[in-house]
Amino acid sequence: MKKIIIPISALFITSILQAQLTTLPNTENYIQSKTYLDYNGTTATKSLETVQYFDGLGRPKQIVNVKASPLGKDVVTPIEYDLFGRQVKDYLPIPQGGTLNGAITPNPLSNLSSSPYGNEKIYSEKDLEKSPVDRIMEQKQVGNDWNGKSIKFGYEANSTEDKVKKFIVTTMWVNDATESGISNNGMYEEVKLYKNIVTDEDENKTIEFKNGKGQTILVRKVISATENADTYYVYNEYDQLAFVIPPLLSGLASWGTLQRDALAYQYRYDTKGRLVGKKLPGKGWEFMVYDKADRLVGNQDAVLRAKGQWLYTKYDQFGRVAITGIGTGGERYEEQNIINGYASNNVNRIDTSFFERQGMNVYYNNPDTTYPNASKWVTLLSLNYYDSYPAYSFNPAFPSAIQGEPVLTETPTSDGRSTKGMPVMSFVKNIEDDSWTKNYTYYDTKGRAIGSHSINYVGGYTHTESKLDFAGVTKLAITRHKRLDTDTEKVITETFEYDHQNRLLSHKHQVDSNPVEILTQNTYNEISQITNKKVGGTDLANPLQSIDYKYNIRGWLTKINDPANLNGKLFGYEIRYTNPQYTNLASGRYNGNIAEVDWKNASEGALKRYSYSYDPLNRLKDAIYTEPGATNPYNNNFNENLTYDLNGNIMTLKRNAYPVSGTTATQVDDLEYKYTGNRLNQVIEHSTNSSGYEGGNNIISYDLNGNMTDMKDKGIQSIAYNYLNLPNAISIQSFDYMDRPINTGISHLYRADGVKLRKTVSQQFYMGLPTSRMTDYLDGFQYSYDDNGGTCLTCKTETAFEVQAYSKRPPLFPPAPEWKLEFVPTTEGFYSFAENRYIYNYKDHLGNTRITFAKNNAGMLESIDTNNYYPFGLNHIGGSNYSNFGSYYNYKFGGKELQETGWSDFGARMYMSDLGRWGVIDPLAEKMTRHSPYNYAFNNPLRFIDPDGRQATDWYRNKTTGNYVWKDTNKQIAGYEHLGKKYQFGESYNGQDRMYYLHANGSATAKTGNNSVTLAHVENGNSIRTINGEKITSSATSVSGLAAQVSYNQKLIGPIGVTGSVGYVADSNTGTFGGKFYYSYGWSLSNSSGFSADFNTIKFTNPDKLFDLKRDFQGFGNSFTSGFGGAFSWGGSSATQKFFGVDNTSGNEWGQYDGGYSTFGFSYGLSKPAFGISMTRTNTKFFKPEKNN
Repeated sequence: MKKIIIPISALFITSILQAQLTTLPNTENYIQSKTYLDYNGTTATKSLETVQYFDGLGRPKQIVNVKASPLGKDVVTPIEYDLFGRQVKDYLPIPQGGTLNGAITPNPLSNLSSSPYGNEKIYSEKDLEKSPVDRIMEQKQVGNDWNGKSIKFGYEANSTEDKVKKFIVTTMWVNDATESGISNNGMYEEVKLYKNIVTDEDENKTIEFKNGKGQTILVRKVISATENADTYYVYNEYDQLAFVIPPLLSGLASWGTLQRDALAYQYRYDTKGRLVGKKLPGKGWEFMVYDKADRLVGNQDAVLRAKGQWLYTKYDQFGRVAITGIGTGGERYEEQNIINGYASNNVNRIDTSFFERQGMNVYYNNPDTTYPNASKWVTLLSLNYYDSYPAYSFNPAFPSAIQGEPVLTETPTSDGRSTKGMPVMSFVKNIEDDSWTKNYTYYDTKGRAIGSHSINYVGGYTHTESKLDFAGVTKLAITRHKRLDTDTEKVITETFEYDHQNRLLSHKHQVDSNPVEILTQNTYNEISQITNKKVGGTDLANPLQSIDYKYNIRGWLTKINDPANLNGKLFGYEIRYTNPQYTNLASGRYNGNIAEVDWKNASEGALKRYSYSYDPLNRLKDAIYTEPGATNPYNNNFNENLTYDLNGNIMTLKRNAYPVSGTTATQVDDLEYKYTGNRLNQVIEHSTNSSGYEGGNNIISYDLNGNMTDMKDKGIQSIAYNYLNLPNAISIQSFDYMDRPINTGISHLYRADGVKLRKTVSQQFYMGLPTSRMTDYLDGFQYSYDDNGGTCLTCKTETAFEVQAYSKRPPLFPPAPEWKLEFVPTTEGFYSFAENRYIYNYKDHLGNTRITFAKNNAGMLESIDTNNYYPFGLNHIGGSNYSNFGSYYNYKFGGKELQETGWSDFGARMYMSDLGRWGVIDPLAEKMTRHSPYNYAFNNPLRFIDPDGRQATDWYRNKTTGNYVWKDTNKQIAGYEHLGKKYQFGESYNGQDRMYYLHANGSATAKTGNNSVTLAHVENGNSIRTINGEKITSSATSVSGLAAQVSYNQKLIGPIGVTGSVGYVADSNTGTFGGKFYYSYGWSLSNSSGFSADFNTIKFTNPDKLFDLKRDFQGFGNSFTSGFGGAFSWGGSSATQKFFGVDNTSGNEWGQYDGGYSTFGFSYGLSKPAFGISMTRTNTKFFKPEKNN
């Protein structure tokens, strides 16, 4: 039986709060919790109250969320078990007809018919294997439509018919790092591998093969009876992942070095098992170096290598990033040897400036005794300060209070509170010049960020202040902004109203002293889904638009208004998954793919429809356009048809457009793609139509990092990139209507953190002086400067731009050559300073801008922009589409800004919607190794988004642990609640209050007011913990382990002694390091001496993170045990890689470290039996691993 340690302090807190909890009958076992959302000094005016009831066996049987629905009714989740005590049904939470104030609900299902679920089946079902293992054999999701559409699981061993290739790795040690070769050694023999089969609701099959160590050998996606997409994972002699062989490479009968370098993932390790080199497909080698604390201090890609440069990171004594920059350096092993010579590699904060670089004084010392030595520096890139604010001459005045709340200072108050341990300042340099952005963060006495001040690179600022309620939810946010310090300040005031559970009810917005605009008014159903949103206007009763939303039982969006009956609304949108109308064009989809979409724009009138079909890899094959209700509904006007190779590279793309004449759709694109590996070498256009993609069959070039360096089909002669692989210089040659050349140069200015600050477009016509246009991007405020030269960005050319899909709406009068503040984004669109009005957007489920509308000068509603998209994002050619470059009209597909090149700027990469792919390798390519690193949204753009050009993902919540997980899928997963692309929730605990925003890019933000702190990107195994203890982490294999050890403890002085042990540890699903023998030594606090034998199960505190014994087990750790000699023990131990033992330890932190573990098991003491309590602090190391033969 698992026992739980409750700190004594927590018991006192519980007794204090007990009187404030609702009194419940003592006839049930329950745990009652109450979280204050607001507090008037004596009582809670708003709170979250939950009661969890247990049966006589201690199993949960009902969860009551007291008065949690929008109407103040209880929301109850029943829990049932089968005759074997297994939970085979998972119920959705059910809103009740009223409230019982936390008492158990006798029959929660009796209110089902009156709930939003109606007559749907509200529980998922698991069919478990009839064995003690209880493996899932079949799972049916909620909803009547899924009764006959289940997910099936199979567990077998491999056979010779599976034809699993057996790859052999031979490893050499070169300069203290592995260099591996690979060869195919036939096939695996029968019954050598575990074989797990998953068949989804649409009969798409995935087969995974693992060896006896638990290592994944092959993931097979079945395409047909004769074709598979196979991804192999190949390990070296030390059980380290050495190669990943994607489907396109594994499908070749034989291949050599050229094919391997173009298509395979390759890895190298040093003698300490650290990753020191990797090669992604189509990209040169990248190298990494580490200090003695195993911190990454230098990395170098192929382009930097050609320059003899490295990116470096310097840390303070607590492992916090202090300085980043670029320095010179040689080979990897040479740099590693230099680092190994430093006894300590920490910079220390000091109170005076120690040195100056790139115009910035630095308040850290030790530049010559940390890596890299100052003589190797090329440029600083960023500075981060913690604990206290260095005394720079340009610092703004420190506020004593923000919105009535005292601001936390670096000097401790009487109760010891200060900014110690908090990030307070960060400076980020521009990449292309030596200007800096300086950021300051201010906190209230609870440690919540309530203010910020950012000085931009041209001298102006953005200052934010937030007023938070008791729970940390923003009630008021004020933003003050100037581009230049001499400009007139712009002030934006936002107010927020919430219901009794902190669901947002209204959001109001005011610019300067203008009338207050009501951006949104939200209405919810009883399961907290937004069912109506009123947007715009200054009168609550008279919004500009009232938008209705509908969902299916799975929580998937099905309608935005009703396209079949707009009833005065500007836009309607309907998504069908299982029930397409045109069954001759699309089949019902049950695995999350979309079968059909209808939409109607009021400005165009016609009801439009796309019907979709997919291949067995869930890639979009065909999008068939129709117009239901038209005389000729099956007109195929805007069809898109695609084929792919095994890696998901598009092989052919056919695209139609509106008929040039008559009634037959015009084929504007018939594209054939030619590749080397995943690199697109050439696009051959077989259509003679001049619209769509208009190519010249030119060859495309790339740099060493796999970045596209020209696109001559589109007139792009050259593209240069900075060290973040962002384009900072583009040269274009196009032609005017008389076939005279127009030379265009586009330059970008980026900060070192990748934020774009400025875009400059310069043009030289056949005659006349050069003209230019500049756009500044400053904290969301967008400025433009036009020298009145008449830039021609949409001229009809021999080489087409995507922007030909738009009509350029010219200004009535040419702009004066001066900087103008154009707009700032809002939650529902933009506020246009140039037009002095609010601009609103209708967006579809993917965030694509569909309709742009606003009030005109007469106060009447008008639709000012309409967008219809092909599936991969190209706008339908023709129609009421406008593109004024530098204006809000540019924010189209995905809500991203359309560029003069026809690309969409997603942040990390530029997307080419006419080709349906990127021109730069995905920075997160290693998370999607079976896909081409240039693919867009897994080639399923109706279902996935790629919010910043890196990866298509969704968020999930573990129903058991409450942890939040970011996964590279959006299917329903057993035991998880599917949250979607984005999610937000609030928490309050021990005076700490916070809103958490889970973003589509995999980052999590803790937001207090208008100030937000990005906690972490949870990719690559990072994780963070909320103030209530839930984890926010990325998806990987869930593991647990076993450990056995023999220990000896010797008391020396009183209870203080020394301890040592030897043992063996292994995980149940072996990761990259395998099971190992280890030894530990350290000090102890104990009341006895003698030997003990321990047998423990290990529970890792990050179950969604891939386990690495070297990282998670080796190193300093703490343990606590208590019990009787020879009896069970309880407690736990934890290890952390954070600061190598610098972490403090307290009872309520055991087993909660992000990098650690906890143990539970049996301990037999060979000393005198007595009640024993011990605390140990040990350093654990592995014996040198033996080579696996």
